[in-house]
Amino acid sequence: MKGNQRVIDALNGLLAMELAAMDQYFIHSRMYDDWGLHKLYERIDHEFDDEKGHAAALIERMLFLEGTPDMTTRDGFKVGTDVPSMLESDLRVEYEVDKKLKDAIKVCEEEQDYVSREILEKLLEDTEEDHAYWLEKQLGLIKRIGLQNYLQSQMGE
Repeated sequence: MKGNQRVIDALNGLLAMELAAMDQYFIHSRMYDDWGLHKLYERIDHEFDDEKGHAAALIERMLFLEGTPDMTTRDGFKVGTDVPSMLESDLRVEYEVDKKLKDAIKVCEEEQDYVSREILEKLLEDTEEDHAYWLEKQLGLIKRIGLQNYLQSQMGE
């Protein structure tokens, strides 16, 4: 089914953000594992899988719309150097994805592509209610209990 080019472009813009988030979560999860922060590793590795699923949903929709997914562009990728900067960088990417999702949903609405809009609404719910919310909570914990106590709580077994 030939899709609307504005929608395909919006989906590709989102894909660049989701791929960046996926790559960033991947490297951060491996850094956490290397540092012995096993709870953070498990959670961020889960986020990596979620982002991979988001990217797959966008790619599948673009292919259905006879578009060409851009697999080389990464927008917003920034690896942190310590736990707070890593969490902050992940949260920044989630906020950027949130904005792009809302912009793309608007384009889908304008172009009357309600199926793409529905797919994006699911991604938006996941971004806001799971990813960003969890990251905000972690940064809040660091402020409340201190970095050393937070790091100790993330070591796991």
